[in-house]
Amino acid sequence: MEIVFGILSGLATSWGLGGGALLIPLLVNFIGIDQHIAQATNLIFFIPTALCSVIVNSKNKLVKYKLAFQVIIYGIIGTIIGSIISNKLNKIFLRKIFGILLLIIAIMEMYNFYKMYIKKESRHNNNKQQEK
Repeated sequence: MEIVFGILSGLATSWGLGGGALLIPLLVNFIGIDQHIAQATNLIFFIPTALCSVIVNSKNKLVKYKLAFQVIIYGIIGTIIGSIISNKLNKIFLRKIFGILLLIIAIMEMYNFYKMYIKKESRHNNNKQQEK
């Protein structure tokens, strides 16, 4: 089971989706790991998988290094603050916050999909009808 979870999370990471959004719920809900431990495990999981993605994307010249370094600095600060806060939170409350965050991300992704594909297709069809 862990092998499947690792592969799925690695795929999500390589696509830039953040494997933790998949790995943490899998660890908590299917293996029964405590939320705090699942989140900490995800952080360790992230290091080698992210490094592989950086190598592949760097070879394809898809990385903006100046932007990446700025995000890394602020990400480290956020990680320290978030870890301190997370350790003080009740695990049930932490699960709820994580679930809400995943829901917000899902809604944003659906909206972006709608804007990019559905609206675009609708405009494309309207333009074809006007040409006739």
